[in-house]
Amino acid sequence: MSGSSHGHTLAAWTGVIISFIGFCVAGVFMVMANVVGFWAGMVITVAGAAVGGIMHLMGLGQKRMSRAAVEQKTANAA
Repeated sequence: MSGSSHGHTLAAWTGVIISFIGFCVAGVFMVMANVVGFWAGMVITVAGAAVGGIMHLMGLGQKRMSRAAVEQKTANAA
């Protein structure tokens, strides 16, 4: 996977960072026994996935390769 730059895009990094912040918020509020804060953190976590997906659709993610191109690349690597 490292040869394909998997996950090294602005969309991937942004989605993961937002989701990580949401996870941390949810964790803190879970320890504090605050249900509303926990669910707010979960909403932030899901929003991170949505933001990453939207950014990918805007062209900031990795382009998909055709099946033939993937097979050719793996055949050349072997």
